[in-house]
Amino acid sequence: PASSPVTLAETGSTLLYPLFNLWGPAFHERYPNVTITAQGTGSGAGIAQAAAGTVNIGASDAYLSEGDMAAHKGLMNIALAISAQQVNYNLPGVSEHLKLNGKVLAAMYQGTIKTWDDPQIAALNPGVNLPGTAVVPLHRSDGSGDTFLFTQYLSKQDPEGWGKSPGFGTTVDFPAVPGALGENGNGGMVTGCAETPGCVAYIGISFLDQASQRGLGEAQLGNSSGNFLLPDAQSIQAAAAGFASKTPANQAISMIDGPAPDGYPIINYEYAIVNNRQKDAATAQTLQAFLHWAITDGNKASFLDQVH
Repeated sequence: PASSPVTLAETGSTLLYPLFNLWGPAFHERYPNVTITAQGTGSGAGIAQAAAGTVNIGASDAYLSEGDMAAHKGLMNIALAISAQQVNYNLPGVSEHLKLNGKVLAAMYQGTIKTWDDPQIAALNPGVNLPGTAVVPLHRSDGSGDTFLFTQYLSKQDPEGWGKSPGFGTTVDFPAVPGALGENGNGGMVTGCAETPGCVAYIGISFLDQASQRGLGEAQLGNSSGNFLLPDAQSIQAAAAGFASKTPANQAISMIDGPAPDGYPIINYEYAIVNNRQKDAATAQTLQAFLHWAITDGNKASFLDQVH
């Protein structure tokens, strides 16, 4: 990095926010003239601010499409890490990891599955004593890469239903389900679900500990092979292995519901959205050095194990 003091501003993904909070001080310790400021504002805000030039790094769980890059000349996807998303629920008395798939979750978010003892949920969970609690779907109220990932999973597993409408994106028109709640950020999703019996919520895996501490259940999700898995190191690595050779030069690739029989179905690259034109050479040099460090040293277990 440059020898003069440089500040790099990051904002965006609340899933990546805990990692940037670890990376910033560690990079500053190695390069004391560099300060990294981090904010968890949601992937949509991260992309928008990177495009506007108000931050150096827009953190996002969602990649920029070809259309996005055409609209914002100079923006690039830089894959920083592989992450995953969990599905949580608030069902006191249910200790099992319930099995859910995209089709059932789509019906829950569309309001056609209204209670947790619905036959479609029961069919996936034989022998589990399911309560008749009303289903309360939680979704993100801010533009979110987590919404992008979750709705892509629903679209892939329910192509004729959710896939046609509302489809997927960082923001979607969630069906108007009685009692449904919108929450801001992953932290808001954890808190909202913990305070709402019957809730179902999609939450970035970096909030796994917080969700567990608040007593939320964690679902096993059905993949394209019909197997049900929790998002652990083995199932995430198995899913990712099938995509390494397929990642294009612009790094924009969906890894949702991949072909690995033992792969977890909602994994993704976490991206730094950056502009290839920075305000000066010192900033550009420092940004390049930080991104290289994040992809190498920053991906070691000493950092990653703290955010799972």
